[in-house]
Amino acid sequence: MANDFLHSTLGRTGRRVFRLGLSASYRPGRDAIVSAIDHGVNYFFAYGFDSQMLKTLRDVFKTRRDELLVATGGYNWILWRSNLRRALESRLRQLRTDHIDVFMFLGVMKPEQFPESVREEMVRFREEGKVRAIGISTHDRKLAGRLARDGALDLLMVRYNAAHRGAETDIFPYLEAHDPGIVSYTATRWSFLLRPAKGWPKERPIPTAGLAYRFVLSNPQVDVVLSAPTNAAQLAENLAEIEKGPLTDEEMNLMREYGDAVHAQKKWFM
Repeated sequence: MANDFLHSTLGRTGRRVFRLGLSASYRPGRDAIVSAIDHGVNYFFAYGFDSQMLKTLRDVFKTRRDELLVATGGYNWILWRSNLRRALESRLRQLRTDHIDVFMFLGVMKPEQFPESVREEMVRFREEGKVRAIGISTHDRKLAGRLARDGALDLLMVRYNAAHRGAETDIFPYLEAHDPGIVSYTATRWSFLLRPAKGWPKERPIPTAGLAYRFVLSNPQVDVVLSAPTNAAQLAENLAEIEKGPLTDEEMNLMREYGDAVHAQKKWFM
């Protein structure tokens, strides 16, 4: 089946995905998560401490496991590294499932934080059948580009938004050979793309969340963009917005110009 604006094939995993994924970071409630599923959302990021997401998916898995993809992983904390085997077994128990669709090493900030030993352990998980695909989340675009070029992973979770467009040159050109799935996060740059930017003309519009998500999805290299609504109404608004399809030329120009204005503010933690 051909890809369209709302659907994609998640790289070499071959899995069909709805391009707006869901994270429960802001605890939108069980009703919102169930509503997302009912509206076709099938990619869910469960970071391990989000009880709403875990409990809801566990219940839905009883009858609809094969329809949904759950992505999770172990963390590369600053002071200590997760025991990946323990993290995997914990998620399997929490979700009461026999496999994880996407298992990642999360929060890789530089190459030395993703040694070969970690990759080898994740490959073993896949070989054991407990994991269907492996990947990392990272802000290091050069690292992600090298991993894409080398075919090292099944999936890359990377930052991409109107203020951070470096993936267009550092990652996306290297995808074709090995076709890793691409999941984007921080579409609104932690809401900074939705706030007044210093020096932005008052007569010009400020982007909406819908424009921010559509900006990301207007790039066909992105398979899934994660959203983190705070409630069911916000989820419904996001779903309605992406139904509008790719950005127009005028909207794209606005997003790129506003992204440059936001990026120029140089928030160190962004």
